[in-house]
This record gives sequence, structure tokens and C-alpha cells, in this order.
Amino acid sequence: MSTVRGLDGAGGTAEGRTPPVLELRAVTVRFGSVPALSRVSLALRAGEVTCVLGENGSGKSSLVALVSGLLRPAEGELCLDGQPVRFRSPQQARSRGIATVWQDLAIAPLMSVWRNFFLGAEPTRGTWPFRRLDVGRAEEVAARAMARVGVTGLDPAQPASALQAGERQCLAIARALHFGARVLVVDEPTAPMTVAQRALVLQSVVAARDSGLAVLFVTHSPQHAHLVGDRFLLLGGGRVAGDLTREDVDVDDLTRLVAGGDELTRLGEQLRAAHPDR
Repeated sequence: MSTVRGLDGAGGTAEGRTPPVLELRAVTVRFGSVPALSRVSLALRAGEVTCVLGENGSGKSSLVALVSGLLRPAEGELCLDGQPVRFRSPQQARSRGIATVWQDLAIAPLMSVWRNFFLGAEPTRGTWPFRRLDVGRAEEVAARAMARVGVTGLDPAQPASALQAGERQCLAIARALHFGARVLVVDEPTAPMTVAQRALVLQSVVAARDSGLAVLFVTHSPQHAHLVGDRFLLLGGGRVAGDLTREDVDVDDLTRLVAGGDELTRLGEQLRAAHPDR
């Protein structure tokens, strides 16, 4: 069975669309001889949310690790602004403007919200040797950045442990926006959230898109994906099983493809059978 494609194909450049900020071109990632991703192509554009969906084991985590600099491709290439790049560490990816909000987001629970927001880049005032932290400025900036992604009325001096799961994700997204990220990767958190907390995370994803970031949102929920996504990349068995736009599918179509009939599982099995050497 052929891959389900959108109107302009996988990785294609439709007329009038902005060029990709970050692009994967036929990328393969292997663990030993086992491919975790096989010839995956993906284009992330400024002001656009690309949602990645698929079952457990479909390659979502490997894709996040690749884009974030934790894994390197065995074949294919990553391109930033059209130029090939090879990230050797997450630090290198961050230095090039790629910010990742991980599933198991780590914070320093006893440190304040503003301390977690700046993490070593705190504002100061005065001149050496009398330079000191500008706590008032730090709290003001952190509160304003959090409000930008929908978390209002927050006391930035409170310990980060007081934040709920969704607010912690928003903290990481607000930090990425403030420090000039160009690509935002959001690996959907596994921590339990209320509907309101999930809505906060989705609102912060939209805020990042509206600020001009290229957003990669990894989720298992087609409902959440369709609320915020402009494009949908469906993975099955480490391969692209579908590359669709909002014009191609409604939420019911997307739900059926992802979970309503195990279509992606069958696609993955057929792709592996057709290409046993991959």
C-alpha cells in the first residue's frame, strides 16, 4: 500500500509557502541493524505546527531525539535553512535555535519559577565588582513570558514544585520563546493532566506558532493534533505512512487513521514486508 499523501506531497514546497527552517531528507536512523526511522522526510516551516502521530514503537521518540541532537542519521541529512547540518549534541542543536520540551520535563523543584526560567542567564545590574542579580527584572520578565503562553496570575517567586504539569510545559515553551528559538519541539508529556492543563499546553503551542516558530508537536491524540496542527505526519513502523494537511482530513478522518482501525499498524507491516532490508 502506498503512503497516504497530502495535496502537495511529503516535503514538497507548494507555491507561496515559506521555505523550511529545518528539513529532514530521506533520513534513516538505526540501532544496530534495526531501523528506528527509515527514509523519513519532513519539512518544518516558520509559523506552522506539524503534528507527528503514531502508535508506540512507530518512531516518534527517535524522530524527536534526531531533531534534538541526541541521535545522528545513518543515511539522509538534516538541513537548517537549506544547508546540511549534523548536530553532535543537544547543546549544538539548542545553539542553532532548536528548543525541545521533553516528555519527562525536568525542573529544579526547590528553585523559584523565575530561576527555572532563566537557568544561568539571569539578568544583572550594576558593574563589576558590584554586579548583582536583578531579581525584580527577572520576576517581571518570567511573569510576562508565562502570560504570553496563557499562564496568567503566576507568582514567579514561588517554587517550581507548585506548578501543575501543564504549567511546567508552558514554562519550558515560554523560555524557548524568550530566548529566541526558531524551532520548537514539544514531546507530549506523559504526566496526568486535567483538561484545563492540557488546554494550556495547546494554547502555548499556538502562541509559539503565532510568534513565527516552526513547531513540531508529537502527540498520540488526533483530537489535540487537529486542534492546533497545520500538517500531520503519520508514522508506522519507522516510516512515513501519511503526510496530510488540515484540508486533507477532518478530526474524524485523523482519528480513524491513527486509532480507529489500526491502519497505521497495517501500513507499517506492509512497508516492512515490501522492504525487508530496511
